[in-house]
Amino acid sequence: MAAPAGKLMHAVQYESYGGGAAALKHVEVPIPSPKKDEVTLKLEASSINPIDWKIQKGLLRPFLPRTFPYVPVPDVAGEVVEVGSNVDSLKAGDKVVSMLYLRRGGGLAEYAVASASMTVKRPAEVSAAEGAGLPIAGLTALQSLKSAGIRFKVGSENGANILVTAASGGVGLYAVQLAKLGNCHVSATCGARNLELVKNLGADEVLDYKTPGGAALESPSGKKYDAVIHCATRIPWSTFERNLAESGKVIDITPNATAFLTAAIKKITFSKKQLVPLLQSANKEELELLVGLVKEGKLKTVVDSRHPLSQAEAAWAKSIDGHATGKIIVDVGP
Repeated sequence: MAAPAGKLMHAVQYESYGGGAAALKHVEVPIPSPKKDEVTLKLEASSINPIDWKIQKGLLRPFLPRTFPYVPVPDVAGEVVEVGSNVDSLKAGDKVVSMLYLRRGGGLAEYAVASASMTVKRPAEVSAAEGAGLPIAGLTALQSLKSAGIRFKVGSENGANILVTAASGGVGLYAVQLAKLGNCHVSATCGARNLELVKNLGADEVLDYKTPGGAALESPSGKKYDAVIHCATRIPWSTFERNLAESGKVIDITPNATAFLTAAIKKITFSKKQLVPLLQSANKEELELLVGLVKEGKLKTVVDSRHPLSQAEAAWAKSIDGHATGKIIVDVGP
């Protein structure tokens, strides 16, 4: 089963930096063909992350996008329709989850080319929407917990006290669940409307970030945190520092210049309390682990909203708004 040669597909792209959802354009472009280590996917779902519109705003200029026009979004799920000559781990007809190259993008389209090295099989128990939510947000959550010293091997006894800020967002909801799977005591902050959701997903303590105690990040049980998975913004180091255990760490998933400076100062002054800027990386084995956890019912992708590709602008605007609970999904195909 090969992609229709020479045929056109529907895609959504932008042609320059800036402009937000209004700058997205619906176009017809040729269906891409895979190189020797790639596969072509007929997409079923894609998931929008904040990094997608931050790239559009120019926050990674001049590195991304490499060229315009640019079809955004790397997190996808779909079906393999064509394989490159060097690919033997996948075949046409396989249902998969994939993280596309950020430099190339391609997720807001009917077809996309993916590296076989970041494409994993998706069992029938995992829907396209559940799978598409995993790559960036799920890997960020998993890698941040590993950076905090949490292990996810059979027999691991972590017992750490973990705080997850902005716990009702895409990364936060995965982080809460994974921390519980890692046998941690989990505290979490979120808005009042999501307190019950976060608690039901495993948090032992949930704080409304708008209350005095929530803003101060104070554990109701008086615990000090061994690590903070920091998914929010605009929280000063001083707020973290007084709540950390003696050798506590803050893992910052969206580090800015101030975070990198603070991290450097803590390191060169041999502080026991550390700030660790996280730079998420693609990892096929970890993505397979996440897909497996969803299959087993141990990890849930919480879907905030679903939008057809024809209304991708609405999904884009919702992500920019910043108040999504879980993942924003674009449904591409059946």
